[in-house]
Amino acid sequence: MVRAGETLYAIAHRYGLDYRELARWNGIHTGDLIHPGDRLRLGRPSGKGATAAVSAPGPEPSARRASPDDPEHQPPSWRWPVEGGTVVGIVRQPSGGVGLRIDGGLDQPILAAADGKVVYTGSALRGYGQLVIVNHVRGWLTAYGHNASLRVKEGEEVRAGQQIAAMGLGPGQQPMLYFEIRLEGQPFDPLTQLPKR
Repeated sequence: MVRAGETLYAIAHRYGLDYRELARWNGIHTGDLIHPGDRLRLGRPSGKGATAAVSAPGPEPSARRASPDDPEHQPPSWRWPVEGGTVVGIVRQPSGGVGLRIDGGLDQPILAAADGKVVYTGSALRGYGQLVIVNHVRGWLTAYGHNASLRVKEGEEVRAGQQIAAMGLGPGQQPMLYFEIRLEGQPFDPLTQLPKR
């Protein structure tokens, strides 16, 4: 069952699945949202017209929420995804995302906040514009929204501080970055994770 704040990608990652396969198995199309309480099939349907969910190929998630205080989920050494810029504040997405809005200049470099692997690039998630998602160690993800252009591709390894995109226009046609940090699909206020400026 989908929990508040979870994304299709985070659920797929937890079970070792490809998010595109998970979407196909559940009839989810580009731009569709998932909602808390939705039930997702975690495997290929078992026959023509089959509706029963297939058991997950990986372990069930624990009822306990992952915490950055747990050594098993220790965060990477974060760095700011933009040099300079004006921190406007926290933004809450209708999908349950919680991110940081940083205003800056059009085409300003957007930087990877830590070493990791690019797991998504595109604009299929409503409210994020052109988006990059990077998978980091121990269940951590970062998302970088409202980009004018991308400098990386899915599957590419990135280093902390590497330019991954260029700042684009967000709501109100204002140059900005929308930045999320998640642990096992759960969004965290980025200001509690990033180093003090």
